[in-house]
Amino acid sequence: MDTTYLRPNVEKLLLIGVNLALLYGLLCSQSIYVLAENVRIVNGLAASPIINSMRADENIIQEEVAEENKILEFNQQIKRKYKYGTIYTVDNGLKHIRLTKYYKGKPVRINVIETDLSINPELKIAPVIASSKLQRKASITSMAKRSNSLVAINGAFFKPQTGCPLGTLMIDGKTYTGPIYNRVSMGFFDDGFAMDRLKFEATLHRGFDKIQLDNINQPRMLSTNLIVYTPDWGTYSTITPKYGKQIVVKDNKVVMITVSRCEIPENGYVIVGPASKLTSLKVGDRVSLDVNPAPNWKNVKHIISGGPYLVKDGEIFVDMTAQKLGCIGGRNPRTAIGYTKDNHVILVTADGREGSSIGLTLNELAYFMQSLGCVNAMNLDGGGSTVMYVNGSIVNKPPVKGGIALSNAIGIYK
Repeated sequence: MDTTYLRPNVEKLLLIGVNLALLYGLLCSQSIYVLAENVRIVNGLAASPIINSMRADENIIQEEVAEENKILEFNQQIKRKYKYGTIYTVDNGLKHIRLTKYYKGKPVRINVIETDLSINPELKIAPVIASSKLQRKASITSMAKRSNSLVAINGAFFKPQTGCPLGTLMIDGKTYTGPIYNRVSMGFFDDGFAMDRLKFEATLHRGFDKIQLDNINQPRMLSTNLIVYTPDWGTYSTITPKYGKQIVVKDNKVVMITVSRCEIPENGYVIVGPASKLTSLKVGDRVSLDVNPAPNWKNVKHIISGGPYLVKDGEIFVDMTAQKLGCIGGRNPRTAIGYTKDNHVILVTADGREGSSIGLTLNELAYFMQSLGCVNAMNLDGGGSTVMYVNGSIVNKPPVKGGIALSNAIGIYK
């Protein structure tokens, strides 16, 4: 009886043993196959994914070392350039420097920002506006916080009564305002910067007909100008000039022609100007608007206007009269922006109108920007507008504590 019951158990054990042996053999063969796959011998050369992984890690290490060397080189360069200043690190590739210089034996407090954006790809620089509507003003602290800016300075000239920027303003490829008096502007590209006196090219197309427009979202200077007002301007267009009319365009279609001030459609615009230049347009016409800065800055992302030039192609060049800026001469608080041949952006404020800091003339500011290595530099709005914000604080001493309400600024942010 016992023998009868043991035999099947023995057979089962033998069967299990055979299966385990087969399984072990299969696993061993798979290991050998995997090993063979991991190390392929081709004409005596080993091309292993493991080796490729090691090479990838080595490349990453080399890139990190190169990046660290670049930061070290930038830091040393800043230390040499500003050896008489106090240097603060705001972020990798972003420095704040405090200086006191003497002109005619009297002091001027100067704050400088120098940045190499290539060191820190997270950093961006662009104009910032006070509100979604152009005719608004805000403190630089408010604008900096809203845009998450580490650094900000006051930007373009603006109309004090309304806050409308006076000059070209483009942000992220969108033109908010056009130029006045062809004043100098700075263009921001993905791979660098440009500076030139900027004109404006805007054309309204109706079939094969074209109407040349004079500006966008700017106060009227001449009754003969044709100006486009978009929703960025505000809720309503400006008052119609004498012998003028307004063309309301919605969804690329003329929907109204009137002599009265009218509401700007959210998905359209209003053209305001002399009736004699708009006679060809009729209600129901399909039209399109083409706006371009001149010179033709292809792929420009941001533009901000200033004036006058301070440095042009490495040379001192202060063209106050040409840019109709004679009223801003003298010794005053100043703000400037420029860039070096290796694309370092330099922002400067100089305090003035007080005994402890007398301000700068435009020529003095130009020579200072040149001394910092700027190949191109331009003056920005100054006087009571001059203000610099760094890491949550106003670092200069503007005439009004905290700075006056501004229309726009230039921010460096992540």
